[in-house]
Amino acid sequence: MRAPAAVSDGLTRHPARLVAIGFGLAIAVGTGLLLLPVAGAGPGGAPFDVALFTATSAVTVTGLTVVDTGGYWSGFGEGTLLVLMEVGGVGIMTMASLLGLVVARRLGLRSRMLVQAETRAVDLGTVRTLLGGVLFLSVTLQLFAWLAVTLRLWLGYGETFGNAVYHGLFHAVSAFNSGGFALYPDNLTRYADDVWVLVPLTLAFVLGALGYPVLLELRRSRRPRTWSVHTKLTLIVFAVLAVIGPALVLLGEQANPRTLGGLGLGGQVVAAVFSGLSAGSAGFNVIDYAHADPATMFGTDVLMFIGGGSGGTAGGIKVTTVAVLALAVVAEIRGDDDAEAFGRRIATPTVRQALTVTVISIGVVTMSAFWLLRFTAGDLDHALFEVVSAFSNSGLSTGITPSLPDSARYLLVVLMYVGRVGPLTAATALALRTSRRLYRYPETRPLVG
Repeated sequence: MRAPAAVSDGLTRHPARLVAIGFGLAIAVGTGLLLLPVAGAGPGGAPFDVALFTATSAVTVTGLTVVDTGGYWSGFGEGTLLVLMEVGGVGIMTMASLLGLVVARRLGLRSRMLVQAETRAVDLGTVRTLLGGVLFLSVTLQLFAWLAVTLRLWLGYGETFGNAVYHGLFHAVSAFNSGGFALYPDNLTRYADDVWVLVPLTLAFVLGALGYPVLLELRRSRRPRTWSVHTKLTLIVFAVLAVIGPALVLLGEQANPRTLGGLGLGGQVVAAVFSGLSAGSAGFNVIDYAHADPATMFGTDVLMFIGGGSGGTAGGIKVTTVAVLALAVVAEIRGDDDAEAFGRRIATPTVRQALTVTVISIGVVTMSAFWLLRFTAGDLDHALFEVVSAFSNSGLSTGITPSLPDSARYLLVVLMYVGRVGPLTAATALALRTSRRLYRYPETRPLVG
């Protein structure tokens, strides 16, 4: 009779386990639903590996596919994907914010007061406020994208109203939740230069990737002076990446006839901006990365690896992690004792946590790319691209995923799951393990460099 209590105590001591368990259960349920004969457009049910891969990709809002989403799945199957993306996207925002509350309450009084001061967007006393805020923002942003895309498809492309409504809904949900799923065989390549389709989707996935704490703080106050350090760092890194990403794609692919070369200058700019922003957020394809320049592919690898904001729908190691590491490097170069930002000192445990998450993530990506090369006859550019896309839950692809052997597909399934729950659970576990020793060992200085 003590087993349930032991389980409950374990979850209380390690609340991040709830994230891993929750995603695992959602993937299992999604796989079961996609295995049903009614989920497929053709006769018979989907094979287990296809159902598992697709369910994992939807729940982790990655967007990698091994079949044509619009042609392989029935209306029931596509509806299942829609629900799984909503659960994975909005669910991760909710769970990340709730874990923030748990961490704050498990810390000491001094640390808790600092967290409350630096996370003004999260009400440390009212879970109802947090959940209501997530729901309001997610519904509002998805409704806007749904309406805009529906009107464009109906009035601009002559689609029937019902078809436009359905396609608008699917792609709006996929965009906001950083799902990357599309109902067309070429993903969104057919709309590569259409601002009326791409701009609403871009706004949806960028705002979703910023994260709930940042969105709510921006909603409460438009004065930068009152923003927390977290919000300032998130917006600054996002702004830098929003310039670097599109510029990287435009400069690298402007003369490439297989990617941007066939578009006019205006279309090239639109497609480059969408692709550069989508790399770290949504994972929609409007160019064929299989024929992209290796430099563009590597730069996109970096953007995918960084990902979006904490508590948002995008994956990656998060922009604030990169910001903290950059501040630590600057402090070391200057000879300062502490990393600082906006008149505040970045806590040393935070710097160590950022470093730990980054190093572990690099190790996972490196080993996975090695094994994928063993499974396939592809080159390093394509293997690394697929691995980083899976781990960062980006969903961009060079098109090799459907042709991968089962062993490689299962590797990507594991990467998608670990990439979604790993950084969050690792950061939470590290924060909860922070403690003060009553003694310190004598100092030593091994040679570095």
